[in-house]
Amino acid sequence: MANAYKIIVTGPFNSGKTTFVSTISDIAVVTTEKKITTEDRGIKNETTVAMDYGRVEIDGTVLHLSGTPGQTRFNFMWDILAREMNAFVLLVDSTDRPSFPDAAELISLFSGIHAVPYLVAANKSDLPGGASLEEVRRGTNAGSDVTVMPLVSTTKSSVRQVLLQVIELIEARK
Repeated sequence: MANAYKIIVTGPFNSGKTTFVSTISDIAVVTTEKKITTEDRGIKNETTVAMDYGRVEIDGTVLHLSGTPGQTRFNFMWDILAREMNAFVLLVDSTDRPSFPDAAELISLFSGIHAVPYLVAANKSDLPGGASLEEVRRGTNAGSDVTVMPLVSTTKSSVRQVLLQVIELIEARK
């Protein structure tokens, strides 16, 4: 039987979590997107209120991907989704430096739930004005032992590279 892992995809509001899961999933993604009714509606029209769920098989390993809501008013879902996680991916919008402290808090929070491997993916790294990987590392307080890698969440090969790295981190701990 193939290995199967539960991966949490988390990050601040508008960091690309839903897109990440949707880009790579082999199944129709289960989403809980709702119209935004708060001051954030100028940024995008919909937000995740509970989770996004997708599944992908990469080189014989099945990954169950659970994307978290980015808005803190839905943070009660974070603990629920993190149960039995094998790793997490923290997405950060590399063009939105003011969101980096929120990302740092999420690293601390999810690391505190379970000691699992994780990495930081600097999304939108293809856009002008994106922070360097070193700026993302500093801004998120990711230690020198944490992988920080570029990501374009709309590109399947980019998402796949991040997930291959996550698989490697999980299997290195076995």
